[in-house]
Amino acid sequence: MLKISRQVSIPDDEIELSAIRAQGAGGQNVNKVSSAIHLRFDIKASSLPEFYQQRLLNLNDHRISKAGVIVIKAQQYRTQEKNREDALARLATLIKDAITIPKARHPSKPSKGAQKRRLEGKTRRGKVKALRGKVLD
Repeated sequence: MLKISRQVSIPDDEIELSAIRAQGAGGQNVNKVSSAIHLRFDIKASSLPEFYQQRLLNLNDHRISKAGVIVIKAQQYRTQEKNREDALARLATLIKDAITIPKARHPSKPSKGAQKRRLEGKTRRGKVKALRGKVLD
């Protein structure tokens, strides 16, 4: 069971994990050992609540296919167990981030005093620059 929140969890049979060979440098070991993990999670066929499914499907994320399948490849660690934990943690993080609703931004205005100080500073700077002109006799 992958626990997302107190009420929501994903059964293990809905998450498809397969071991594959890792890419990149690693010497002789990389050719012999399948230490990377390929995680597949079908959003539409899952037991997640409808709200979670809609939020995930509306995400613009390269890990989510058009068919609604999340694909995560974990190959950061040398052992299969650590990569499995990493892939599951990344799936949980993706789902948690999808359901958090960002706070509405309320635009702020500078105070009257700040506006006045800004304009006075600009005027003062303009006078200094004006004094740099040619001196007429």
